[in-house]
Amino acid sequence: MQIHNTADKFGIVSKTLHWIVAILIIAAWIVGNYAVDLPDKDPAKFKLFDLHKSVGMAVLMLVIIRLSWRLYDGVPKFLGKSRLLEVAANTVHYLLYAFMFIQPLSGWAMSSAAGYNPTFFGLFTFPSLVAKNPGMVETYVVIHNTSANILLLLFVMHISGALVHHFIFKDNTLKRMTIE
Repeated sequence: MQIHNTADKFGIVSKTLHWIVAILIIAAWIVGNYAVDLPDKDPAKFKLFDLHKSVGMAVLMLVIIRLSWRLYDGVPKFLGKSRLLEVAANTVHYLLYAFMFIQPLSGWAMSSAAGYNPTFFGLFTFPSLVAKNPGMVETYVVIHNTSANILLLLFVMHISGALVHHFIFKDNTLKRMTIE
């Protein structure tokens, strides 16, 4: 199994980072959506939000590594036959990266403004991203929730594109990102 990306396929580093980040984003989304619906007095709510924040911070750190690796190692060539599809795919990828930063950063800002800095699975606490300011919490909540919905839409578009390539165009776009 190759470490580096080639013109035809992704290497193990890119594949591993891709799938770990995807799984963590799904986990954070599920835990966050479940926790928000719990009553405020339920002690599980705070434990689940701590887990949600830790997973979100792990996503942020891994996305930094992932983007750095992508810039260093490049990506395989686009397999579609249309320039319009290539622009659409690139746009979705760039927006995915943007929102994979916006989402955890807005959550971190929300937590900092509320005075509850996120921890990394209880091992250490991240510093405040913004000053404690309860009046700004709702603004960061709106940004975080809006970003989550946009990220979900981009996620669906990304998966749909991969499936279209696989089942309709019958090319190797999906296969070159799967773990062998």
